[in-house]
Amino acid sequence: MQEKIRETLNKTKPLDSGAQKKVQDWLDQLVKPQGSLGRLEDLAVQLGGISGGFFPSKFRKKIVIMAADHGVAAEGVSLYPSEVTGQMVMNFINGGAAINVLSRLVGSEVRVVDMGVAADLNIDGLSKAGIRVGGTGNFAKELAMSREEAQAALLYGIGIAEEEVISGVQVLATGEMGIGNTTASSAAVAALTGLAPSVLVGRGTGLGDAGLAHKISVVERALELHKPDPADPLDVLSKVGGLEIAGLCGLILGAAASGCPVVLDGFISTAAALLAVKLSPSAFYYLIPSHLSQEPGHGPLLEFMGLKPLLHLNMRLGEGTGAALCMNLLEGAVRLLSEMPTFAEAGVSEKKGGVNI
Repeated sequence: MQEKIRETLNKTKPLDSGAQKKVQDWLDQLVKPQGSLGRLEDLAVQLGGISGGFFPSKFRKKIVIMAADHGVAAEGVSLYPSEVTGQMVMNFINGGAAINVLSRLVGSEVRVVDMGVAADLNIDGLSKAGIRVGGTGNFAKELAMSREEAQAALLYGIGIAEEEVISGVQVLATGEMGIGNTTASSAAVAALTGLAPSVLVGRGTGLGDAGLAHKISVVERALELHKPDPADPLDVLSKVGGLEIAGLCGLILGAAASGCPVVLDGFISTAAALLAVKLSPSAFYYLIPSHLSQEPGHGPLLEFMGLKPLLHLNMRLGEGTGAALCMNLLEGAVRLLSEMPTFAEAGVSEKKGGVNI
C-alpha cells in the first residue's frame, strides 16, 4: 500500500465524545420535549462530534460527482450504451442534470471528475484523473484494473477531498455516473459482505426479468473467476470494482482524515463507503446516509454497515441527488442549536419532575 494512503488511514479519528455530550446537553435545554426532533438531534450530535464543537449554522457544501466507464457493460448489463456516461458528464458541466437542479435548490456547489470516461472530454470545469484510458476492463473476462491503478484512483480521491477542505468546504457529498456501475458495485459488495448477488443485483437502468437474471449471472461468474479477497479491499477494487468507486472511496477516506462529514448518495456511493470503512474503520463515524435507494442491494448493504438512511423517496437515479436533498436536513439540525431558545430564554416552563406516566 502506498505511504500516502497509509498516512490517510492513520489520520482518521473517532468522534469527540466531549463535544457530542455538550451538543446533546444544549439540545436538551431547548424549548421542546427532549428528543422530540429525533434524527435531526442525532445529526446535530454527530456533526458536533466531527467538528469538536457546535457545527457552523451556515456551511459550505460540495457534491463531488465521479464518472467512469465499465468494461463489463459489454456484457449487456445495462439498457444504455457506454457513451451515455460521457454525454451525462457534459450535461453535469452544462448544469442541466437533476443533480444540478437539486444542488442549486440547496445551495451546494458541484464538482465533476472524470475518473475514467471512455469519451475524450477536454472541457473547462472537468477534473481529470488520467489513470486508465477508457475505463475498466471487462471483469467478466479480465481484471477490472491493476492493483496499482486502484491505488492511484484512491489517491486521486483523497487528494480531491484534501483540496476541497483546504478551500473551505465543510460538508462533502458523493455522486457518481457510469454505465455498468451497479454491476461493479454489486460484485464488490458481494465480495466484501458474503451477500449473494441475487440479493444485491438490481435492474439498474430498467432491465426486464431476463436482463436481471443475466446481470446476476455475470456477477456470479466474475466472482468465481477472480475470487476477490474480502480481507483485502484493494484486491476487491482491482478485480471487480470501478474507477469512480475507487475515487469515491478515496474521497471518503480523505474527508474523514480531514475531519469533514460525508453525505452518501445511493447504492454505488455506499459501496464505496463500505470499501472505505474496510480500509479505515473510523471513517464510519463521518458517514451520513442520505436516502434508501430502490436498488435492491442498498437496503441490505446499509443494514450490514449499521447505517440508517434519512430519506426514503423511491429514488434510484444516482448522481448525488439523494445526498443533495439531505443537505437541508443537516442545515436544519445545526440551525436548531443556534436559533432556538432555551426554556429559560423563552420563558416557558420545563416539565415537572416525578415519574413518567
